[in-house]
Amino acid sequence: MSAVLDRYCGSVFWNSSFLERPDPDLPVCLEQTVLVWLPLGFLWLSAPWHLARLFRGAAPSPGFSWLYICKQGLVALLFLTAVAGLAVTLGEDYGPLSDRESEGLRSPVFYTNPVLFATSWLLVLLSQEGVRRTADAVDSGALFLFWVLLVLSGVFPFQTLLRQALAQGGVPDLPRFCLFYVSYGLQLVALVLSALPDVPQTPTGMEKKSPEASASFLSRITFHWFNSMVVTGFKRPLVQDDLWELSEKASTQSICRTFEAHMQQQLHRARATLRMRQGKALRKRAQGSGMANGVSQDVLVMEEKGPDTSKGKEKTGRDSVDDKDYPRSWLLLSLAKTFWRVLIESAAFKLLQDLLSFLSPQLLKLMISFSQDSLIYTWWGYLYAVLLVLVAMLQSLFLQQYFQRCFLLGMQVRTAIMAAVYRKALVVSNDTRKESTVGETVNLMSADAQRFNEVTNFIHLLWSCPLQIALSITFLWLELGPAVLAGLAVMVLMVPINGFLATKSRGFQVENMKFKDKRLKIMNEILNGIKVLKLYAWEASFQAQIQGIRNQELSVLKKFSYLSSVSVFIFACAPALVSLATFAVFVSVSPDNVLDAQKAFTAISLFNILRFPLAMLPSLISAMVQAAVSNRRLEKFLGGDDLDSSAIHHDNSFKSAVSVCGATMTWEKDTQPILSDVSLDILPGRLVAVVGAVGAGKSSLVSAILGEMHAIKGHINILGSLAYVPQQAWIQNATLKDNILFGSQMEDKRYQKVLEACALGPDLELLPGRDMTEIGEKGINLSGGQKQRVSLARAAYSQADVYLLDDPLSAVDAHVGKHLFEKVVGPRGLLKDKTRILVTHGIGFLPYVDEIVVLVDGRVSEVGSYQSLQASGGAFSEFLNTYAKESNSSQQDADPGTPVDTLPESLDTEADCPAEDVVSVTLKRECSMRRSQQHGSVKIRTRNSVKEHQKLPEARAGQRLIENEAMETGQVKFSIYLLYLRSVGWCYSTLVLLAFFMQNLAFIGQNLWLSDWTNDAVKYYNATYPASVRDMRVGVFGALGVTQGLLLFVGTLLMANGCISASRILHSRLLTNVLRLPMAFFDTTPSGRIVNRFAKDIFTVDEAIPMSFRSWLLCLMGVIGTLLVICVATPIFIAVIVPLAVIYYFVQKLYVATSRQLRRLDSVSRSPIYSHFGETVAGLSVIRAYGHQERFLRHNRRTIDENHKSVYAWIVSNRWLAIRLESLGNLVVFFSALFVVISRDSLDSGLVGLSISYALNVTQTLNWLVRMTSELETNIVAVERVSEYTQIENEAPWVTDIHPSDSWPEPGRIYIEDYKVRYRPELDLVLQGITCDISGNEKIGIVGRTGAGKSSLTNCLFRLIEAADGRILIDGVDIAKLGLHDLRGRLTIIPQDPVLFSGTLRMNLDPFERFSDEAIWQVLELSHLKEFVAGLPNRLNHEITEGGENLSVGQRQLLCLARALLRKSRILILDEATAAVDLETDTLIQATIRQEFSHCTVLTIAHRLHTIMDSSRVMVLDAGRIVEFDTPDALLHKKGHFYSMAKDAGIRTGISTAL
Repeated sequence: MSAVLDRYCGSVFWNSSFLERPDPDLPVCLEQTVLVWLPLGFLWLSAPWHLARLFRGAAPSPGFSWLYICKQGLVALLFLTAVAGLAVTLGEDYGPLSDRESEGLRSPVFYTNPVLFATSWLLVLLSQEGVRRTADAVDSGALFLFWVLLVLSGVFPFQTLLRQALAQGGVPDLPRFCLFYVSYGLQLVALVLSALPDVPQTPTGMEKKSPEASASFLSRITFHWFNSMVVTGFKRPLVQDDLWELSEKASTQSICRTFEAHMQQQLHRARATLRMRQGKALRKRAQGSGMANGVSQDVLVMEEKGPDTSKGKEKTGRDSVDDKDYPRSWLLLSLAKTFWRVLIESAAFKLLQDLLSFLSPQLLKLMISFSQDSLIYTWWGYLYAVLLVLVAMLQSLFLQQYFQRCFLLGMQVRTAIMAAVYRKALVVSNDTRKESTVGETVNLMSADAQRFNEVTNFIHLLWSCPLQIALSITFLWLELGPAVLAGLAVMVLMVPINGFLATKSRGFQVENMKFKDKRLKIMNEILNGIKVLKLYAWEASFQAQIQGIRNQELSVLKKFSYLSSVSVFIFACAPALVSLATFAVFVSVSPDNVLDAQKAFTAISLFNILRFPLAMLPSLISAMVQAAVSNRRLEKFLGGDDLDSSAIHHDNSFKSAVSVCGATMTWEKDTQPILSDVSLDILPGRLVAVVGAVGAGKSSLVSAILGEMHAIKGHINILGSLAYVPQQAWIQNATLKDNILFGSQMEDKRYQKVLEACALGPDLELLPGRDMTEIGEKGINLSGGQKQRVSLARAAYSQADVYLLDDPLSAVDAHVGKHLFEKVVGPRGLLKDKTRILVTHGIGFLPYVDEIVVLVDGRVSEVGSYQSLQASGGAFSEFLNTYAKESNSSQQDADPGTPVDTLPESLDTEADCPAEDVVSVTLKRECSMRRSQQHGSVKIRTRNSVKEHQKLPEARAGQRLIENEAMETGQVKFSIYLLYLRSVGWCYSTLVLLAFFMQNLAFIGQNLWLSDWTNDAVKYYNATYPASVRDMRVGVFGALGVTQGLLLFVGTLLMANGCISASRILHSRLLTNVLRLPMAFFDTTPSGRIVNRFAKDIFTVDEAIPMSFRSWLLCLMGVIGTLLVICVATPIFIAVIVPLAVIYYFVQKLYVATSRQLRRLDSVSRSPIYSHFGETVAGLSVIRAYGHQERFLRHNRRTIDENHKSVYAWIVSNRWLAIRLESLGNLVVFFSALFVVISRDSLDSGLVGLSISYALNVTQTLNWLVRMTSELETNIVAVERVSEYTQIENEAPWVTDIHPSDSWPEPGRIYIEDYKVRYRPELDLVLQGITCDISGNEKIGIVGRTGAGKSSLTNCLFRLIEAADGRILIDGVDIAKLGLHDLRGRLTIIPQDPVLFSGTLRMNLDPFERFSDEAIWQVLELSHLKEFVAGLPNRLNHEITEGGENLSVGQRQLLCLARALLRKSRILILDEATAAVDLETDTLIQATIRQEFSHCTVLTIAHRLHTIMDSSRVMVLDAGRIVEFDTPDALLHKKGHFYSMAKDAGIRTGISTAL
């Protein structure tokens, strides 16, 4: 080969004598061949990618930029130089002056090289055009690398030609000499130009576009484009607006599109496999025994609650491993298929980085031999130093590109999973929905998606770790021979131990998740029902319940931590034991084997490489374990059945608007049907009422039409679109206007009409920002009636064809109900031409409907007009007779023909709240109303929709209810670290520090000992190595290794104990404080935000902080140790440390400020994802009914994108830092090597090895130190957020020194003296000095318009709000002096919303277990529930689901009555307790109250005036004052406020209606 090349060049291709001299050079032939072919070969290989663009049809190409023209011009000039080169050769050979005979023809190289170059330059011209036509490309990395290679290869001929000219005193070949230097100059300019990005002019409005899109290749690989963000973050704390938009590729929408497609495909296969599996199992079982089919009795209760009931029965062990009935093993495949390209790219980078990492030990070996042998030319030393730094730099670049891709992949996997969970939640069937509560589903979105994110970051270590281990062992074998097998044996022994630890920790992990789910579920309920807990003084019981679960959770965590300590110990010992075994065997095998510096330190470097895969494997395994658990949970949820709406048809050939054809429906498969054989035909434009007793299946019929139920047989046909008004209004956390428009286009005329018809006009006057007022979570700043009217307005505005109205009029006053019926629902209302199906308990409207459907036990018993059914004497006339008395008194003058005088809403008697999920309404409502006086700036909430809002008038104060989440900025205060250390305990903290410090000393000692040991090779040169010396060396080396492991083990154990005690303290402080916070706090803080503290922040305190704290300590010790060792070896290094440290400090400062703030932005922008998700799950049936799933999906995608802006920026900030720090680390390597070359004569080889092998290690450690500092600071933010909620001011103490007597209150006399109250110090008074005296046993009715202060009065009795002035005495005791629990425990309230908690029925009645079972059965009998409870399988221990959803609203209200009866207190407050129930339940409740509380003082906040017409006295409130207070008759004769209200409610003067 060499001879061929010699002929080709006409000179020698290779001769080693060129290098064997102090000033080396390369042969000319080598420069003309290899150094030309290398860069050109690279160009030819990469060209097809660029050329492909030219043949892909006309891409929309931007115009020619100046940069492009310059680049092409330069290449054209280079082409001319190549042509000139060819011309010179041709001229010399064939020109007139040629002298062929004497000189012969030129060598082939002089022809081929110019031709090669000319063709290549044409290729470059075409490639640059290809780049220009590529969308979004600003330059080409391949072309840049080509220019770099070309310029580097040109350096050698550059100096060769110069040397020749200088040696010969002239230029022998002038034309070629000139052409080379001209073309080299042009190449240098081309290199500079190729490093510049060719950015097209961006249209305005794209300012938020990320600079990454327009960054050059060089900027992209060094992350230089991120500088602007870092500088901004350093100057001031970053805010959401500083973040850049995500690229189209990284947006949630594009990720989901791809993922959904693959997911459907894989899921389809997995379901097919599942069916086969089930088929086999059934056949097996059939051969066994017959099938028993038990049906839960919960089904019988499943009425009245709309589709959400599906969460009925007790849950079976959700995580039980043998739970096999769901599609498996499809999620990972779908993810792999979606992200295969990123996976392959990152794998390529990882492979290159792994291979490069093995070059360093070889270079180190050469460096040591250089320092030992003074005959080696000095330039070799410099070459090795340069190569060391070059290899290190390339390693850094590859590693960062690999990390960048992996972290992005993690983020995108998380996106795909979150979006898939959200999409699934919108279509999930009731069976699957029953499996997981809201809390658990949110957990899938938060915790499980996060687990996947973390695992994806390190997914390639699965193959990279084994590869690194294999390569390390190969190289070690070459160094130390078979002795390596001893080390290998030690490593193999580790594997089973590791496996055992992993399986154990997996078990703990699953158990931990169960407790976490349970704790968060109860926490969620506590926050939803916090008002009820406060009113009943039940906080302590629930606190104990949560603390109990938390203690179980922590005991599992403790076991888990101990297990981790054992694995840390094993892995700390691993490298020490491996090197000990190897070295010991090596020196023992033969007396000739002496450990010298080359062998020892090359081996140590290889062992250091080995340390990484060994250390990563356990954490990788535990991450895999956790991800496997999450994978199971996600596959189970995402693979569950979708809602089967195949029974709903839209066939236009039907005449009827809604046709139900022989439908038998059930909530879940395999349960008894709720609706049996229902057939109905509803003609277009008709108003049809559906009536029936409680539990007859009225709401279920509506749900069936919505497609929310499971059809056993039959089908339903619907013509046109649906609108749905649920029994419990669902309101979004958006502006009032957005709630009504609900995604439709704004049409002012229609909008105003709807507002007027739904009587919302006057409400807008009361709301601080009119219709731009933000409505809080679950509509907390609206009254029940207002919520119901907004819900109705949403339906009316939607212009649907069929309206399903599930009892919307029960939650409003009689006169407002009349107005709504007349203006919206009735025969002359806004919807008169539409088909309306009205479920109703009230019978007043029945004469005006076109048709009535009577349901009895889930069957249609009769259908007909009011008159015909009344005459028929069937179920309907029975129903009428039951309520005739009620109807006569209440529905006088209700003829819609005569317009009703509706009062403006500001005078509307207080609209009560139906059981809207949970929250207490009135306090929140009045609290927010008075916010109008609030000072300070207020943001207008605009919709996140794409279209811009019209300019709005100046926002009024108080318009924004929920303030943005407070976010700390700047450095985390040192006091937060101290707070955490205090929680850990000073004793633990000191001992941990000591243990880690000693461990580091042992590590340095071991290496110094090794360095000394290698000098024995020089000492005993050509002599026998004494066995005693050998044994001492091995013994001390081993002892130091084991000491390290033991100290680390002790440190980690102590740390685990300390951190768990900190977790316990912080959580219990948080819980204790949150339960003691005043009610106003819960009104203005979304529950998602508080749950986030208990979920994400506590998770961080439990698991992330201990990990990052430990890593940080170890890194810090490691860096200090490394620098010390290098300074000991080469003291001159101290001079370099100072400038490096300064640069280091600044880079770290810049980074930490930005990174910290980005993490905070991440936490804050994460809450809305979960809040929106919770809201969606709560309003599923409404979203589905209107068909708005797509819009909600879009909103979810936007929320995730907002969050990912900060996540993405944070990922890049880490890479930005790493590249800069690793460059510094690489400089440390370079300088330590350089100083070794400079002072080679004064150093022994042991120290050289030690110094450089330590320096090679420092890069990673330095990087980790800053990362860990930042990580620790980021994680400690969780402590800051937790402590923030422990410092908010509490309400008054629960118990004080003053205790009332055991029998207090006895007569129950209430005396209120000049009582004034305001919600917050800066707001106006709500009650303006009320004075009244209520005797014991009196029955008082309290009435008044909305905002008159009725609910505030009851809140004051329970001290939910404290007095501004005046006092309340109960039986002569001033309630302000009592503890809150003493006070609240002695009063009883039946609240508006029947709130129940998940747990047993008994727990819901008596959480402190103070009463016997007999007492409880007695109250159940009085509250008409005994029969129902006795029929349940577990009777008193019947499990109530979240929010009491497996009971009907009526049954929930009766349970609340039972609670009141059980407390037997002398003062009872009824806060409109019967508004949400039907007349039958109402009658039962009223009768029981009258009988059982006859000896008590009863205050009733009335809403239906009939309920208080038999009161002893009626108090009329207006604007916080008592305006009338007398007997009902006296007030009617007085013809004042009360009289006008009674007239509106259709109560005629003088008629006292006793129910």
